[in-house]
Amino acid sequence: MKILFLGDIVGRSGRDALGQRLPALRAQLDLDLVVVNGENASHGFGLAPEMARAFFASGTDVITLGNHAWDRREIIPYLAEERRLLRPANFPPGTPGAGAVVVDVRGGRKALVMNVMGRVFMDPLDDPFRSVQLELQRHTLGRSIQAAVIDVHAEASSEKQAFGHSFDGMVSLIIGTHTHVPTADHQILPGGTAFQTDAGMCGDYDSIIGMQKGSAAMRFWKKMPGEKLAPAEGEATICGLYVETDDASGLAKRVAPLRLGGRLSQVMPELD
Repeated sequence: MKILFLGDIVGRSGRDALGQRLPALRAQLDLDLVVVNGENASHGFGLAPEMARAFFASGTDVITLGNHAWDRREIIPYLAEERRLLRPANFPPGTPGAGAVVVDVRGGRKALVMNVMGRVFMDPLDDPFRSVQLELQRHTLGRSIQAAVIDVHAEASSEKQAFGHSFDGMVSLIIGTHTHVPTADHQILPGGTAFQTDAGMCGDYDSIIGMQKGSAAMRFWKKMPGEKLAPAEGEATICGLYVETDDASGLAKRVAPLRLGGRLSQVMPELD
């Protein structure tokens, strides 16, 4: 299976870049599954239903969220009806929406996508490790599902790496989101799971993690609230990770970063 995961979409710049580039990427890389983190799409805070619909129309299969899941209140009823839009699975029972979904992939295959949120330097939620463990007990990689992708939306790199090593060999890809900076540690772990500490963001990198530099920097200088943060509006870099898996085992055979447009160095996965 050919999988593309794209990091946090930030503001209009990120939304426009996704809409412009994803259809061509889907065809060029012959993708089977596209997963996108959309929790910063609406002016940097949350996701509106019409934005989610536009992502799906552009070729996204599943959208994940994170700590800004509830910033746009109108997303709550949409979460309850759209199974391909996920909020972190470790929110308490009874929270609207779901944290995992099994989607159909061409060729009669199935893929599990799951979203959890870390607890280090984040809001205290239920145990994300236990949430993943319980979900994986419902599926058999390489049999009932041919791939499994977990978006770990977390602040601490150590917590995200602990996820990778805890579930190595049980899923196809464990990918970190939330910190908006692409890490250089993409790899296939010893057990066969593809991993990257953070996918980075799809947004303008002439910024402070996607936000306009002046007001964001002043919060550190003055240690007091300033003007409301707003997304940077320059050309976005699309950042993500490309993974190829073996259908028989569900484990990764190949992993490669993707960075297109904007200010960062350009990297495009090479096809055999």
